[in-house]
Order: sequence, then structure tokens, then C-alpha cells
Amino acid sequence: MRAVGYKTAGPVDHPGSLHDVELPDPTATGRDLLVEIRAVSVNPVDTKVRQRSGAEDGRWKVLGYDAAGVVTAVGPEASLFKPGDAVFYAGAIERQGTNAEFHLVDERIVGRKPASLNWAEAAALPLTAITAWEALFDRLDVRHAVPGTSPSVLIIGGAGGVGSIAIQLARKLTDLAVIATASRPETERWVHEMGAHHVVDHRKPLGDEVAALGIGAPGFVFSTTQTDVHLKEIAGLIAPQGRFALIDDPAVLDVNPFKRKSVSTHWEFMFTRSMFQTADIAEQGALLNEVARLVDAGTLRTTLGEHYGAIDAENLKRAHLTIESGKAIGKIVLEGFG
Repeated sequence: MRAVGYKTAGPVDHPGSLHDVELPDPTATGRDLLVEIRAVSVNPVDTKVRQRSGAEDGRWKVLGYDAAGVVTAVGPEASLFKPGDAVFYAGAIERQGTNAEFHLVDERIVGRKPASLNWAEAAALPLTAITAWEALFDRLDVRHAVPGTSPSVLIIGGAGGVGSIAIQLARKLTDLAVIATASRPETERWVHEMGAHHVVDHRKPLGDEVAALGIGAPGFVFSTTQTDVHLKEIAGLIAPQGRFALIDDPAVLDVNPFKRKSVSTHWEFMFTRSMFQTADIAEQGALLNEVARLVDAGTLRTTLGEHYGAIDAENLKRAHLTIESGKAIGKIVLEGFG
């Protein structure tokens, strides 16, 4: 099968970075599905793994987590899907990725593709939808208000992939006022389109920006990027007994300033369930099925920002460079194999 792989960790312009390769077709065992990949999207985790983790034993390492495709075979213990089913999912970080014609995935973390979306539109959603859903509803528990606070959530990095779907989930599924950050005219337009009630500029002091809205201190803050840059401001603006969640990787996370407000801190990593085979691993498949239902009902929309063409090394390198620039809006999607 055709795939895009690499052997040596490093920058995207390194000679060993991302090559078009031929690999053996995988075989489904256990509860795995074998999926023919139709479209994938690129996430910051793709670039981080490429920079930090090389292939083992001289083999090719294949990146890619988001995918939409068709089940072509199922393992002997699989029971949730059958060949011919259209699916979408975010994969597992410790397994080979989706930048290949065929891919193996545990059926418990797979959802049925939204019927109203094409392959590219569907591939934009899984990883970010799981991340945002788990952060908002499992970690921050936004459906349970912080007593005496403004019924609002601040989403830092509103135009990114996670921010784009987090805005929609908070706007459509809660009564919270949604405050999102953006710093350019095009990103401000995007977050308004996603459903944000208010937009503030994260290049300015966030405490002043949020206070100027006149709606009170938010009980919930969800940081998707540059948490280390904004942490002091977050500690100042969040309401007492508020809840704070993050998904990025600051070198140091000093939460001591949160103590006097009894702010709880939550780290969201959507690969935890698959990595540790948690007892509730199947919740991710159920979550994706609910996202598909909400999309088909017109409640949620795809966060596809740009389509970069076919799934090949050249286009994936372009996508990685855009992600690393910090200027991506929504999700970058690739579709088909040349």
C-alpha cells in the first residue's frame, strides 16, 4: 500500500522527513477494523511526534491520526462495524498512523461518519471534537456552574482546530456565553462564524480584554495554545473556584497563583483512553457517534479550513509547515492518494 513515512525525528525540511513509501497491507486481528483511508487531517500532534520520535528498528514510521474512510475488513472479535461501513476516527498515538491507504484501528474508538459530510469535511473533526468534548464536559464539567460566577467560558486560541469545535459545542450545547480569542481580522471572522458571542485579542492583556466585556469573571477557561504566555492573566481573570483546562505542552506549568482562588486544573489528552485501554475506552466511539448525529442534525458544522490536495509527502510537508507557523485556521485536510 502507498503511505507517507519517515525514519529519523527532526524538522520537516530534514532530508529524512516524510517520504512517499510502499508498505505491506495490514491485517485486522482482535477488535481491529481495517479501514481504506479516503481523507485525513493534520494536527499539531503530528508535528510534535515528527520532531521528537523516530521509527524503530529501521522501519518506516507513519503519522496521521484523524481519518475518514471505509471499513474493508474486521478482526474476529469486532462486532460494531462491518465491511462497507463509512467511519471517522482519531486513531491511537502509539500505533501506525492514517497517512496510508489502509489503516488498523480499535473499533471502540471509531464513529460512524456523518452522512451529510463528504470525506474531507468528516476527516477534519474527530481528534479535535474528542479533545474539545472531553475538555468541556468531562474535565471542566461546564454543565455544572461555578457558584456565583458569570455563566461564561473563555476559549484561548479560538481559530485553531480544537478552538473551532469547542466554540460550537459550548454555544450549541450549553447556556454559557462563549468568549474566544483571536488576533487577526480573518481569525476574528472565523470564530464569529463558529458561534462565539465575544471575541478578545490574545495579543493584549486578557484580563483587561475580558473585563471590558462587562459580563463578569468566567468560571471556565479552556486554553488550547500558548498557555505559558497567558497563565498569569488566566490566574487573574478566572473566577474564584473556577475550573481551568489546557491541552498544550508548556515547559513549566506553575499553578501556584491558582491556590488562593481554589481553581482546579485539568489536563486533557485525547489519547489517554486508547493508550491505557481504560475501562471506558468505548466512550470515544460513542462520543463520535453523537458528534455525527449533531452534524447531521445541523447543530455542528465541519471545521475544515483548507484542502491541501492528495495525501502525499509534499502536501503533508506543506501542512506541517503551516501548523508550525501557528497561522492555520480550522483544520487542514488531504484527500485520496494521487
